[in-house]
Amino acid sequence: MGEPVAGRPAGPDEAFLSVRDLRIHFDTDDGLVKSVDGVSFDVHRGKTLGIVGESGSGKSVTSLGVMGLHRSARAKISGEVWLDGEELVAADPDHVRRLRGRKMAMIFQDPLTALHPYYTIGAQITEAYRVHHDVDKKAAKRQAVEMLDRVGIPEPSQRVNDYPHQFSGGMRQRAMIAMSLVNNPELLIADEPTTALDVTVQAQILDLIRDLQKEFGSAVIIITHDLGVVAELADDIMVMYGGRCVERGTAERVFTEPQHPYTWGLLGSMPRIDREQTDRLIPVKGTPPSLINVPSGCAFHPRCPYADVPKDNVTRTEVPVLRETGGGHFSACHMTQEERTRIWTEEIAPKL
Repeated sequence: MGEPVAGRPAGPDEAFLSVRDLRIHFDTDDGLVKSVDGVSFDVHRGKTLGIVGESGSGKSVTSLGVMGLHRSARAKISGEVWLDGEELVAADPDHVRRLRGRKMAMIFQDPLTALHPYYTIGAQITEAYRVHHDVDKKAAKRQAVEMLDRVGIPEPSQRVNDYPHQFSGGMRQRAMIAMSLVNNPELLIADEPTTALDVTVQAQILDLIRDLQKEFGSAVIIITHDLGVVAELADDIMVMYGGRCVERGTAERVFTEPQHPYTWGLLGSMPRIDREQTDRLIPVKGTPPSLINVPSGCAFHPRCPYADVPKDNVTRTEVPVLRETGGGHFSACHMTQEERTRIWTEEIAPKL
């Protein structure tokens, strides 16, 4: 069985991307790594889903699974990934490869390692374009120059001949976005698109993704540990912990009425500039769990200050069900909705 779910997202015929009970496990010498352990979500055209959580929560592995990039002997993948009505997990790998770049594309976390140092930026964008279009190199290069111009690279006709090391960090990220969008994909996955960039460049990159989404009408997934990024871009948010979804809902409800203690912790550790900060930031105590030895019951219970609120030690023995709390908002917590609402209203929200 997959992750217990009471109430599921819309069906695959209603969303451009629909993921159902996705599991991605890896056989290692130390044991079975349950990187993704029963995740379900939808993304509609023109909408943005933010996937948030600490390092090791399964965010990036989920996105690579959607892209079909876990085809190895050690990877065990189950569940369903529906893209525009096509199921990809059981599909032929060659067919999925043909969809990458044209139907779906990904902006990787570190453009310096994602871009090949031996080839010019233009050559790499040109290759990505020619894989899906029967055009000569000259026409493909014109397309590369146009894309570099659209993502804000100055003097694109000259910079198209530069190598990745000749670009700044922000410009390399823009070049990655140009490569990802050169074939007008209908699904764009951005994995930590603003990591290691200064704040002004971060804002420019986020504005660029938003503007290009409006232009192309793409479905977008933003993967990040930065709640400020998802507050800026996301329509919906999925919070992951220990390879599972612990909360999912609209961005507005997740920020104003969060229903899971882990989400409270993430919000408490986020700096605020819209109000006076009288107390220090409140970090989430402890460390993320090993995905080889995930704690029994609720995976968050060793770090949860409210683990003893539910009776009969249930947090340590039973995996919480992902239940709807209202308005398409889901949470996986053993506390009752009344208990969570009281704690959030009386103890957590006043401190944020």
